[in-house]
Amino acid sequence: MTVNHASTLQEEYFLSYINLIRLSRNCSLQQAKELTIELFFRNNVDQYGKQTYERFINAYTQLETEQEHTNR
Repeated sequence: MTVNHASTLQEEYFLSYINLIRLSRNCSLQQAKELTIELFFRNNVDQYGKQTYERFINAYTQLETEQEHTNR
């Protein structure tokens, strides 16, 4: 996925990105989070600014909540 460094990415972008990682790597949500930080943010969560990182965390939290509801 191409990233424009001048814009703040939306939660929807990260929902798709995290799910893509999960499906392509057949990994857990936590592993997908770690891989996203490693591969997308290059282990620097400030890489694309505070808002982008916050939206990533919001997307992760949303997926985590959905997963908890599914596992009940």
